[in-house]
Amino acid sequence: MKPSPRINYFLALFIFLLVIAWNVWWSFTWLYHQKLKDLAEEGTSRLELYITYLQGVLEKYENFPELLANDRVLVQQLNAPDTPEKINFLNRYLEKINGISNASDIYLMNNEGLTIAASNWQEQAPFVGQNFGYRPYFQEAMQGRLGRYFALGMTSSVRGYYFAYPVRQHDRILGALVLKINIDTVEKNWGHADQTFLVTDAEGVIFLSTKKEWRFRTLTHLPDQIRQRIIASYRYPDVPLEALDVVREERSDAGAIVRVRMTPQHQVKEYLLQTHAMKQAGWNVHILTDTWRVERFVFLAFVTVNAFFALSFLLILLFKQRQQRVVDLKRFEEQTRRVLQEANEQLETRVTERTQELTETNTLLRKEIEDRKRVELALGNTRSELVHAAKMAALGQMSAGISHELNQPLAAIRSYSDNGRLFLEKGRLKEALWNLEQISELTDRMAQIGVQLKQFSRKTSGQLSTVPLHGAIDGALEILYPVIRKTDIWIKVVIDPEDLDVHANHVLLQQVLVNLVSNALHAVEDSMRQEINIRGYRKEGNVILSVADSGPGIAPDHLPHIFEPFFTTKQAGQGLGLGLTITERILREMNGVIRVAATESGAKFECIFEEA
Repeated sequence: MKPSPRINYFLALFIFLLVIAWNVWWSFTWLYHQKLKDLAEEGTSRLELYITYLQGVLEKYENFPELLANDRVLVQQLNAPDTPEKINFLNRYLEKINGISNASDIYLMNNEGLTIAASNWQEQAPFVGQNFGYRPYFQEAMQGRLGRYFALGMTSSVRGYYFAYPVRQHDRILGALVLKINIDTVEKNWGHADQTFLVTDAEGVIFLSTKKEWRFRTLTHLPDQIRQRIIASYRYPDVPLEALDVVREERSDAGAIVRVRMTPQHQVKEYLLQTHAMKQAGWNVHILTDTWRVERFVFLAFVTVNAFFALSFLLILLFKQRQQRVVDLKRFEEQTRRVLQEANEQLETRVTERTQELTETNTLLRKEIEDRKRVELALGNTRSELVHAAKMAALGQMSAGISHELNQPLAAIRSYSDNGRLFLEKGRLKEALWNLEQISELTDRMAQIGVQLKQFSRKTSGQLSTVPLHGAIDGALEILYPVIRKTDIWIKVVIDPEDLDVHANHVLLQQVLVNLVSNALHAVEDSMRQEINIRGYRKEGNVILSVADSGPGIAPDHLPHIFEPFFTTKQAGQGLGLGLTITERILREMNGVIRVAATESGAKFECIFEEA
């Protein structure tokens, strides 16, 4: 039995893809190692430059201690007895030389290791009087040769490289002259984003590093014997000497590939580690180059090549699919033609049936539209009557206060008229005239109350016009004045700007304000702080009118229902729960919106109008 052509096709495709995958893997492995070698060559060049720079810094001061050690002034002072005048002279002398040489410190030690003079004699922690006889650089100088040493200062805790040279008189060594230089500039001048320079001593302790957090750490874990020896020499006092967290190390032709866990970020970075020895100083200089550039280049090349192969493969598939679609399209067109012919015949039959059904449905819809128009007209009349009834209910609730408000002026008018009659009988015309003026003002006050109530109680046509916001608020407060004056509630009105106008109906806008302020008055009745804030301002082309109170606020479970008819939280007999419902419908008729605004305490309602 022969294998099917489809099986042969898939087998050939599988072998082809396998060969391509192997070639791609081999090519990118070779490319990775080539780019790694290029990175190593670049690192080697920068490492040589760095070592040359370090050697230049050290050689600059290498012969300077020997030159100073032969100074007859120092020899004479070491032979002379220690006196304050001699020490003061030496301190100033060394301070002057230190300023000229631009070194960190220069100090003179006797043959017992005691510092008798130093350039930093005026600082808070001078070297004068300190014994550094345990330092290796002093011991080497006392053996007659140039001493070299890198350490943290015991007194200053500042890193420095020390040169020490014996001070001789004939063949006798009287002491040692020590020169300390600061090599921190090496780190500052050679800092680079992708490369990190390290300098380690003979024990492997990092004492110079362009990465600050790696200073005084080690590349590998130190044996206990070496660690104890470093601690005993006071070379790096109060330093834990922890090893870098090297996750893995691999060897390659370009160098060592190390993966270091970064302490602050807890992420692992891969570096190419290259090392070169500075035998004269006894140091090892390292450069760690971040391999992200190699990885990025290889990744981009990998993506590009794979994208090319994927695109080629897709183009081949598209070509094969297009040929298949041409065949399928011809077959589909023939099937579609037959189906359309059958569907056309069925459609003609259905169109005839549906035409008759649509005619009957249109007749029913016209009748339903006419019925709905009648219902909407009746609903509008009912809503208007409901608004008017709400006004009357509000007037009824305020009737006691209005009666009290009218009784007071009437009593005052009687009193002023009696007083005026007496003043006329006594010929005191001036006092009588003043009483008559008071009577006139009181009658105007009573007439104003009547005008406000008459205007508020009458039905409105619902037509919209330009309404001054301040006037509408004053009118609503005038209506509620008999209720407000009986309380200690503080009402604050802020309109910005003062001449702000809205597109509304004056009577309906007063009804909205009366409802909102009435609710606010009820809300603050039992509050410690009785305050109502009415504010009007522009925002995004509209006018915002807000009424906020200092009451207990609205419970979260009541918020979804506050605009529903007959929903109220007042006690029985204090309201029907229609105030906010009517307010919301009035605002809708005036193309406005009402919403509950977020506030820290109390309740706040915002009405949004079109600006006139």
